[in-house]
Amino acid sequence: MTDTIQDNKFVELNYKVLDAKTEQVLSTVEFPISYVHGADQVLATMVTEQLVGKVAGEIIEVPIDGNVIYGPRDEGLVFTDNIENVPEEYREIGMKILMENEKGDPMEFLVTRMDDKTLTVDGNNPLCGRDLIFKLEILTVRDATEEEIEAGTKVVEGPDIDVDPDRMRSIN
Repeated sequence: MTDTIQDNKFVELNYKVLDAKTEQVLSTVEFPISYVHGADQVLATMVTEQLVGKVAGEIIEVPIDGNVIYGPRDEGLVFTDNIENVPEEYREIGMKILMENEKGDPMEFLVTRMDDKTLTVDGNNPLCGRDLIFKLEILTVRDATEEEIEAGTKVVEGPDIDVDPDRMRSIN
């Protein structure tokens, strides 16, 4: 009997996000992601709901309104400044810059435009405001172990790193 995706099943999959209008790939995972269905929320609920009942080997496409997942585009998060005010290491399209908002919360901005005089950064998620398609390839579906259900994902055995504090020394 083939395992189908449902609560407490271990699932491993690849996915990419496409622009629904152009079919351009906007985002892709480099390595398969894994989770325990119903125990960990690694993908948006509207995506995981579409996985229920699917089996390993299936490829599904889930249309998503990017505004629902990532919020509407906010033009107040787009800033253009004189390029001379921007440090040299940030003068590259696609460069990510970590800044703080008025409350001190970190925000990631992306350099989106640049010319000889100005540089523009955008704090919006690149996927907001778009019609998207999540294309998912299901690689593995199996019963999750108790440890995986508790952790919400695959549990990998590693070395026992129980360290005796009396044997630790400071490295200066």
